[in-house]
Amino acid sequence: MAAAALPIAEAFSTDPHAAYAQLRDQAPVCRAELPDGSPVWLVTRYADVRALLADPRLSVDKSNGNGSWRGFSLPPALDANLLNMDPPNHTRIRRLVSQAFTPRRVESLRPRIQQTADALLDGFAGRAEVDLISEYAGPLPVAVISDLLGVPEADRAAFRSWTDTMLVPPAGDRAAAARSVVAIHGYLVQLLAVKHAEPADDMLSALIAAREDGDRLSEDELTSLAFLLLLAGYENTVHAIGTGLLTLLRHPEVPADPRNLGPAVEELLRYEPPASVLLRRFATEDIEVAGVVVPRGETVLLVVGAANRDPEAFPAPGEVRPGRPGTHLSFGHGIHYCVAAPLARIELEIAIGTVLRRFPRLRLAVPAGELRWRPSFRARGLAALPVLVG
Repeated sequence: MAAAALPIAEAFSTDPHAAYAQLRDQAPVCRAELPDGSPVWLVTRYADVRALLADPRLSVDKSNGNGSWRGFSLPPALDANLLNMDPPNHTRIRRLVSQAFTPRRVESLRPRIQQTADALLDGFAGRAEVDLISEYAGPLPVAVISDLLGVPEADRAAFRSWTDTMLVPPAGDRAAAARSVVAIHGYLVQLLAVKHAEPADDMLSALIAAREDGDRLSEDELTSLAFLLLLAGYENTVHAIGTGLLTLLRHPEVPADPRNLGPAVEELLRYEPPASVLLRRFATEDIEVAGVVVPRGETVLLVVGAANRDPEAFPAPGEVRPGRPGTHLSFGHGIHYCVAAPLARIELEIAIGTVLRRFPRLRLAVPAGELRWRPSFRARGLAALPVLVG
């Protein structure tokens, strides 16, 4: 079957919402081809996306694909994570992870997140213009993930450099991302060895200690989970802070009380989810969706960026309305619902709320139309967010 002629690379990285609306209205289950040549099925309506997120006939295990998916490949030692597992392996790993990712541990990070946010904003003193991505939204999540994993202060600059290169490799150096993955893998192996020998009050030590009925995580599982926490906790949070602040700057009429930012954060995540397209899934049998049959082995991409603005689920979806009814899908749904969602919410409330409180006259330094977006069909993130703080 021929792939649909969709300008995914261009439309999905600048202003994707017009493309999303067209797909929802005219082709809610659509065959397409990604920039890397992978043939996929895009699903864009809220009801369909939500149902498929909980449908056991869609697998995240690549072995259930027909081999046409290319995507981002990882070494085997980093591949044994929750995003690549179906039950019963997924059930086992998630149960062990939940022992370490407790509400108490997440809540205990709040003071440190606030301290880090304040310290970064202190660096803006005496300046008229700053870039909120490179100078705030980027460094903050790295500090939080480093605290969570127990990465020493002396290693954090290299840690962030490897992560940035992995996610956005320099132009003309196609091997840079692979080198960064190798560096991160090697570092995590060494860090785990330290935590085995000298346990501390951090997530890695808790994951090492987690057991149930004699079961425990293997070294590859521990390394993969640490990598997953880094990857998801960094990139998605950078994007969510940046797009959240931009949305509030472009919609000054939106009520956003820095002392009670929870409802606003939920609406900002609906309005601009940091991952517009969720993790690829593979049909384990022929599946009919909205009258279209997706054949067994084919790759399915669930477009939450489109689903979250489906007018059938959210009236006036292009308006920003904190406290609106309905549940966005930015953290997923079903068994793969983001295990770190409570931490992400705390981090976003602090990151955005602290900026609003400390810089009430914050405004864009350039017209919104001149802002640069990272070139990606999957993620929705700003390359830079220049603002005036005085």
